[in-house]
Amino acid sequence: MPTYDYKCGKCHDVFEYFQNMTDKPLAKCPKCNGKIRRLVSGGSGLIFKGTGFYKTDYVKPNSKETNEEKTKKNKSQNSKNKQPKKK
Repeated sequence: MPTYDYKCGKCHDVFEYFQNMTDKPLAKCPKCNGKIRRLVSGGSGLIFKGTGFYKTDYVKPNSKETNEEKTKKNKSQNSKNKQPKKK
């Protein structure tokens, strides 16, 4: 459920209210019973946390390097790293 910002036109109090998206907007200020309006807010950005989220999972289709090319590149780099070093 989202948190909405409201501002009172009478006392100029700004407050947040936690409500469902389907609920009607509040009409009266809880402090002075004045008329309030819901403010437009930017919200928060989407954050991926945890394992399983990689740069290659969300590559744009018009990207220069495709997922297949990146996979081949990673495999070739890993095979080079596994070869024994010459003295």
